[in-house]
Amino acid sequence: MLTLASKLKRDEGVKTGRPPGGPSDSSHRVSIRDRLLIKEVAELEANLPSTCKASFPDENKLHHFQLAVSPDEGYYQSGTFHFEIDVPEAYNMVPPKVKCQTRIWHPNIAETGEICLSLLREHSIDGTGWAPTRTLKDVVWGLNSLFTDLLNFDDPLNIDAAEHHLRDKVTKPTSPPGGRSSSLYPVHGLT
Repeated sequence: MLTLASKLKRDEGVKTGRPPGGPSDSSHRVSIRDRLLIKEVAELEANLPSTCKASFPDENKLHHFQLAVSPDEGYYQSGTFHFEIDVPEAYNMVPPKVKCQTRIWHPNIAETGEICLSLLREHSIDGTGWAPTRTLKDVVWGLNSLFTDLLNFDDPLNIDAAEHHLRDKVTKPTSPPGGRSSSLYPVHGLT
């Protein structure tokens, strides 16, 4: 997966006429984001939760990738939920942009795909928002946790889903308003 790192070194050597790893040419610059992503993607692949799978459609664009989360417990067990992650040029000063591609009935994910996860907020009142010390690994683990321990019914993005859960928490809920799906399971995603 570190093809971008190899490509950057090879391109630097071709442009300068020097072998890779030699003194660098100041006219060829690699963005801070891309340098960080080379390290972070390697760390992410080594520490990916067993319920997640990351895929990179273009190995030379580490700033755009997909994540599939398949929870093995809880309301969303047996579902597979797809996220698209775009890392902006200003990364790591700003958080990655994440959108859920799977339509889901979830208190912290809007039906349009927006996600309520404090570490994805550039500015957070509770102090748990994005910070330059956070990494892609934190984002992936946070998205994975939305289906288990970070499932938040008290401060929801999708108020209808949260209210539906709270109304029916004594018994297992049967369907959201309008009958879009059963329980808090996704509209799509269960096999």
